[in-house]
Amino acid sequence: MNPNKYFMQKINYIVLILLSFSYTWSQEISNELTYEEYIGYVKKFHPLAKQANLKITEGQAKLMKARGAFDPKIEASYDEKQYSDKQYYSFLNGSFKIPTWYGIEIKAAFDNNEGIYINPENTLPNNGLTSLGVTIPIGQGLWINERMAELKQAKLYQNVAQAEQQILLTDVIYEASISYLNWKQSYDEVKLYLEYLENAKIRYNGIVKSIEYGDKPAIDSVEVGITLNARKLSLEKANLKLFKARLELSNFLWTNNNVPLEISEDLYPEKNLELTLPNLLNVENLNEISVENLPKLNALKSKIDIFRVDKNLQANKILPKLEASYNYLSEPSAFENYRLEDYKIGVNFSFPLFLRKERAQLKLAKIQLQDAEFGFSFEKLNLENKIEAQKREIISYKKQLELNTMLVENYSTMLVGEERLFQVGESSVFLINSRENSLVSSQLATISLENTFLTSYLNLFKTIGRPE
Repeated sequence: MNPNKYFMQKINYIVLILLSFSYTWSQEISNELTYEEYIGYVKKFHPLAKQANLKITEGQAKLMKARGAFDPKIEASYDEKQYSDKQYYSFLNGSFKIPTWYGIEIKAAFDNNEGIYINPENTLPNNGLTSLGVTIPIGQGLWINERMAELKQAKLYQNVAQAEQQILLTDVIYEASISYLNWKQSYDEVKLYLEYLENAKIRYNGIVKSIEYGDKPAIDSVEVGITLNARKLSLEKANLKLFKARLELSNFLWTNNNVPLEISEDLYPEKNLELTLPNLLNVENLNEISVENLPKLNALKSKIDIFRVDKNLQANKILPKLEASYNYLSEPSAFENYRLEDYKIGVNFSFPLFLRKERAQLKLAKIQLQDAEFGFSFEKLNLENKIEAQKREIISYKKQLELNTMLVENYSTMLVGEERLFQVGESSVFLINSRENSLVSSQLATISLENTFLTSYLNLFKTIGRPE
């Protein structure tokens, strides 16, 4: 045979193997739905995640509304009466108002009144009259008023909205992660039952042949037959559980156009989830986790500040209403020639004698503030204890998982030893099945404990409420 031709055939064969391996490897990678990829889809496309982001938009809208109270305002009015070919009156009024932070209002106006039957006090020069003035609240409304309080509360609500957005997003991620863990547990259980069903089939076929050769009693076929059917039943139950878990997981997968996705049967979960989940959720370093800057507490703090603003506003309303105004008057053509004697001033005063309404509103505001402060103190202590308990839970479940893994190794060793004894005729099918059942139970316990262990991380993540 031509050596060169043989060499080329060898190279082609190696390349074919490498390409086949590469294709198989890429198929495995593409069929694995990692936890990071899954949570990325949830955060970006899930409707509830988008709904959580609306909290920020809502806070911004409330802030814009509060700032609108300080917008300058243009006003104009015109009234005219004509009767029997006579102009009774013609009133034209236009103004431009600028509200300021401390309740002071600046106003520029123009008035032009005409007619034979107008009130003498409304009589103005032929060219009309301009005015520029200021109104100052001296008592109630100087340091705080409705506009100021609403704007301060709207700014504080920004913090509440951001905290609520984080809490809602945390809830979505938590529920989605629970579904992923259930999917992984069901998938692992199906794999386990498939493996032991295959073992049961091999053992059954071997025992049947041994019975045919006269090496084993016929009763052994009943024993291995029971085990085979039990494995089939367990696998059927596990497949049903996996089907439901897959559907539950599909509830959290959507496209950008709000179209729900369905999990394919070819997809499988990430294997070493305990290495990635705590890191992705920022709960890996237990010693660094505390109640400081938790969204839930930040929201309560901001609500306390909102109630405090309302208390200050209600306290201010006990003061008498006293407003002083000054308006400089001038004809449009002579506005630049300032005359001290051309002005209009006014003083308004009002004060309820008993102040029952105002004192009641202040008392209610103080009660709301005190109630919020009590709630904050309780919630802070509750979260501190809850976080410490969940930290201890994580440590305990990790230790239980390690101990159960050792049990699996021990049961596996016992099963291997029992099979060797069976091969030399010193054991029975019953003992092998008993050893195998113990091993299966311990492996199922490991899968369940792994789920519980990772769920404890999720519970801590939900308590902290920091999804980013």
